[in-house]
Amino acid sequence: MLQELTIDNLAIIKHLTLDFANQMTVLTGETGAGKSIIIDAVGLLAGGRGSQEYIRRGEDKLSLQGQFAIPDDPAFNDLLDSMGIDHEDNMLIISRDIHRNGRNIIRVNGELINTTMLRKIGAHLVDIQGQNEHQQLMQPETHLGMLDQFASVEVAPLLTEYQQHYRDYVKLKAAFNKKQANEQQWAQRLDMLRYQVKEISDANLKPNEEDELTSERDRLEHFQQINNALQQAVATFNEGDNPVLDQIATVMDAINGIADFDDAYDQLSKSLNDAYYALQDVANEAGQQLDLLEFDDGRLAEIDQRLTTIGDLEHKYGDQVKDVLNYYAKIKKELDEMESTADSNSNLEERLNAAEKELHRIGKQLSQVRQKAAHELAKRVHQQLQELYMSKADFEVHFANHGADQFTPTGIDEVEFYIRTNPGETMGPLAKIASGGELSRVMLALKTIFAQNEGVTSIIFDEVDTGVSGRVAQAIADKIKLIAAHSQVLCITHLPQVAAVAQHHFLIKKGVHDNRTTTRVTALSADQRVDELARMLSGEKVTQLTREHAQELLEMAHPAGSK
Repeated sequence: MLQELTIDNLAIIKHLTLDFANQMTVLTGETGAGKSIIIDAVGLLAGGRGSQEYIRRGEDKLSLQGQFAIPDDPAFNDLLDSMGIDHEDNMLIISRDIHRNGRNIIRVNGELINTTMLRKIGAHLVDIQGQNEHQQLMQPETHLGMLDQFASVEVAPLLTEYQQHYRDYVKLKAAFNKKQANEQQWAQRLDMLRYQVKEISDANLKPNEEDELTSERDRLEHFQQINNALQQAVATFNEGDNPVLDQIATVMDAINGIADFDDAYDQLSKSLNDAYYALQDVANEAGQQLDLLEFDDGRLAEIDQRLTTIGDLEHKYGDQVKDVLNYYAKIKKELDEMESTADSNSNLEERLNAAEKELHRIGKQLSQVRQKAAHELAKRVHQQLQELYMSKADFEVHFANHGADQFTPTGIDEVEFYIRTNPGETMGPLAKIASGGELSRVMLALKTIFAQNEGVTSIIFDEVDTGVSGRVAQAIADKIKLIAAHSQVLCITHLPQVAAVAQHHFLIKKGVHDNRTTTRVTALSADQRVDELARMLSGEKVTQLTREHAQELLEMAHPAGSK
C-alpha cells in the first residue's frame, strides 16, 4: 500500500507531499491541473520509463520518494532478498532521481538498484489502469496473458512444463537445422574441436607451470656461474689460511673485551655479534646449496621441450597458459554439445520428432485447460457486464490453434476476446466492435474479476470511466468501490458518482506563483467534498440544488453506520 508520496520538480509540480490511506482515494480537478502527473510519479516509482521531459523547466533534476507497506507475499520477499534489500519492518522506501544529463539514480531502502529491478518490485506494489490498458485490450496479443492470469493456478504449472520442453525443442531444432544446412561444415568443425581438445588435454597444462619451468631452466643454464659463486663463498668464509669468519671472530672477541667500558663499545659489540652470526648463517646456507647443486643435462633438454610445447599452445590458443585453459573450457563445452547431437542425422531427427510430439501433447493439454478457463471467464465477464448495464452483451474468448509444428513460447494457442454488444449483431473482435465507453466497462469487469487474485497492494484507475455517464457511471463507481475492499485504490475521475464512493478526496488545482504554473493539492473535508461534487455535477455555477444532489450522492455512497 502506498502510504506517502513526495514529488520535487516533476512537470508543473514544484514540491508536493501526499499522505495516502487504505481503501479508496479519489483525485479530482479540472483538466490539466496535474492529476495525471501524480499518477506518473507513482508509475516512475514502480519502474516506469523515465525521461528528461518530465523535469520541471529550469531545474537540473526531478526527485521522487514513496513509502510503501509491502504485501505478505513469499515470492515478493524472495525477490527482495535476492536483491539484498532489507524488509524486516515490511516497509519499502523507494527514491528515484532523474537528471538532465541522463543519470537515473534509484534506491530501495538505501540499496542502489537499476530500472529493471525496480520494475520487478513495482509489479508487486502498483497496478496502473488507464488509457494504456485500454490500448492493451485493443491488442489481441495481450489477451492470452490476461486469460492465463485469470486461470493462473491451473495454467502456471502446465505452462512452466511446456516452456521447459519448448526450450529443449528449440535447441534440438536449431542443431538439426544447422546440421542439415551444412553437413560438411559441421563435420569439419567437429573434427577441429576434437583435435584441439585432445591437443590441449594431452599437454596437461598447469596454471603456474611455465614460470616454474622458466626459473628451473635459468638455474640449469647458469649452473657453472652458480657453482663458482657458491664455492667462492664457502671457501672465503671457512677455508684457507685465514678464513673470513675466523678474522671476524678475532675482531669480535677484542671488541667484546671492551664492551663494559662504554655504552658505545657495548653497542658496537652487539652489532658485531649480530653481523657475525648472520654471516655464519649465510656461510652455512651457501654450503647446503652447494651440496644440493647438481647438473642434469637431460632435465634441461626436457624443460626446453616442455616450454616449447607450452609456447606452441600459447601461439595457437592464447597469450598465456590461463588463456589456453579458458579456451579449452570453451571448446570442450561446445564439443560436448555437438557430440551429444552428432550421432547421425536419422537419430537427431528421431529425437526432434519425439520432442515435437511431447511438446504438442503438453501444448494440447494446456490448450484444454485454457479453453475451460475461457468458458468460466466469459460467464463471469458477462455477469459483471450485466451489472455495468451491458446485459445484452455477449463476451467470449476466441481460440485459433497454430499449425501442427507452429509452437510458440506460450503454447499452441492464439487467443482474442470477442464481443457482441447488441442482439442480432455479429460476434466480432473486441478491438473492432467496442466503443470507448464499452472498453472501459470491459476493462473494469476484468479488473474486478482479477482484483481478488492479484498480489498488488495498490490499484490506480486513471480516468477509466471515460465515455460513460448516468447509471453506467454509478455502476462503475460501485465496481471500483468493490475493488477497494480488497486493495488500496487511487482513482482519477471526472464523474461525481465515482468521486462520491471514495473514503478520501484530494482536489488538484493549478495556479501561478512567481510567474510559474504550480500544482497544489488539498485534502477535502466533508463540506469541501460537497462543494467539489457540486462543481463536478454542474460546472462552475454551483446552486443549492446541485449541493443537495452532491450531499445525496455522498450519503448514498456512505450510509450512516457504514465504514
